Amino acid sequence: MRELIEIFWSFLKIGAFTFGGGYAMIPLIQHEVINNRAWIGERDFLDLLTLAQSAPGPIALNTAVFVGYKRRGYVGSLAAVMGVVVPSFVIILLVAMFFGDIRDNKWVDAAFRGMRPAVVALIVAPIIGLGRGMGLVRVSIALAVALAVWYFSISPIWLLMGGAIVGLCWTKWQTRRVQQ
Repeated sequence: MRELIEIFWSFLKIGAFTFGGGYAMIPLIQHEVINNRAWIGERDFLDLLTLAQSAPGPIALNTAVFVGYKRRGYVGSLAAVMGVVVPSFVIILLVAMFFGDIRDNKWVDAAFRGMRPAVVALIVAPIIGLGRGMGLVRVSIALAVALAVWYFSISPIWLLMGGAIVGLCWTKWQTRRVQQ
């Protein structure tokens, strides 16, 4: 039970103190589950993050599900999801209740404009951090895929499916090579 409370509390802190959406939460989740708690290794985190990006839904929520599941199965997933969701739910509820009264306030507008650069930095930081552990070949592939999506307007779905097929073929080839 104690570990479930720790999972919930860790993700509650992340959910409560992160602005900018799911990608902005990734460096905080990474720091918490790898450095602070040592729940999973960096390589496992990269694998979970890849899976979280491939699954439908918000990336931070998917990452919380996978980390919670890796620690304590379904109840760990539930604890992590509740931790991430509760702060956002409460904040959105409060904003919805009072936003009509403050939407034209110059101080609120200034605060949102001031947060934008920090949110961009929180999104870029995990990309750089995760790129370090990938190696030159994988970083090159990631850049080529990003270029294909951005410049050539290729749907990411096709690239994900192609990557899955290549990954399956590579694993099958590696398995056969080891067996010989």
